[in-house]
Amino acid sequence: MVQPRPSRFKSDIRIKPGKAKKVEPETRMCEAPDCIRAGDCRVAKSPKNLTEYFWYCAAHARAHNESWDYFKDMGDDDIQRFKEEALTGHRPTWPLGKRGARARMGQSPLGGVRDSHAMFAEDGDDAAVRRPERQLTRLQSIAMDTLQLPHGATLIEIKARYKELVKRFHPDANGGDRGAEERLKQVIKAYGVLRASGLLT
Repeated sequence: MVQPRPSRFKSDIRIKPGKAKKVEPETRMCEAPDCIRAGDCRVAKSPKNLTEYFWYCAAHARAHNESWDYFKDMGDDDIQRFKEEALTGHRPTWPLGKRGARARMGQSPLGGVRDSHAMFAEDGDDAAVRRPERQLTRLQSIAMDTLQLPHGATLIEIKARYKELVKRFHPDANGGDRGAEERLKQVIKAYGVLRASGLLT
């Protein structure tokens, strides 16, 4: 007698359970006196109490909102302060720069942030805009020496010196002098090194 082949699924077949019926939320009644409609609109009780709510029907919620006066018990100074704070979304602000940083709860200037580029220096400060000392590679140093420039030269100074030296050592200005031609090649090569290293971007 041939034995029936065992089921590939064995007894592991799952039957999808029936959908559970949704529990209908309990219907709230409008909290306005003598109203029998559903209270499905939540409104704050008062400007001073924004954490407690009334549940009103749409008509009573509209009436409540129309009678709402946020500034009712505020004086003129409080209203003016509210308007000014609304410009920044009621978030704290402070002036930029070192004076503003010092004013903030006695913190150290810039809150311990290194300002190596003097971005937050103000006019008249002792640390008024000082360029950080540039760290050059060996090839960049040689190129600067070839252009007869200090190692802290700016982009404008480098370009101006390059143009000056090209005009000075150009063969047309030197009557075909071999020495000037060789010097011109060195100047062009030095400028190319500085461009390739990203110093002139």
